[in-house]
Amino acid sequence: MLSRSEASDATNKQGWRFLLGTLRTSVRVTSLTDATTLAARAVDACGADADDHLRIDIRPDRVEFVLQTRKSAAVTSRDVELAHRITTMTEDRTTPAVDAGTRSVQELELAIDAIDIAAIRPFWKAVLGYTDEPGRTGPTDPLVDPIGQGPAIWFQQMTEPRQQRNRIHLDLCVPHDEASARIAEALVVGGRLLSDRRAPSFWILSDAEGNEICVTTWQDRD
Repeated sequence: MLSRSEASDATNKQGWRFLLGTLRTSVRVTSLTDATTLAARAVDACGADADDHLRIDIRPDRVEFVLQTRKSAAVTSRDVELAHRITTMTEDRTTPAVDAGTRSVQELELAIDAIDIAAIRPFWKAVLGYTDEPGRTGPTDPLVDPIGQGPAIWFQQMTEPRQQRNRIHLDLCVPHDEASARIAEALVVGGRLLSDRRAPSFWILSDAEGNEICVTTWQDRD
């Protein structure tokens, strides 16, 4: 298993970003036919490791590749090797980047504040059809969608009830080198910066009515 900084440093220059225990990159394509062809080539490049490490999101204009060692829910040196294989395979295409009107990869989490996490966790697990994250089965551990469609859910410990504050907020994990621009854009259109005390690990923002979101990165977490 690699640390956050090790995983990021090993792949960042090739266009991959470390987000919430995964490596991600997005490659532009011209059609679904083009996308499926590219996806098949990536599977071939990963060989026998594809099923245990690679996830692919296919769209008409882009293919998003996600790498993670599933049995440990973490990035390992094997994932880095597979990322380099996919990069070599796609090097003739436009390097993934942020252009005007286009964003790169990101990952969304849902955070639920609770006094008694162990009491409410089973409800959210059952009602959403979620499961435990590999290796994390404790009564206060996060929950994940077993088929990867929905955002992960984690529980934030409260010390006392707060009737006038959000009990659920969004956590948006973005590439570490895109966070500042994303925050600046949100502030220009009416958002408020509530706290940057823990930056660059996370910033707390809200809309004009106080609904909160944390913009997070992998930095300062190792």
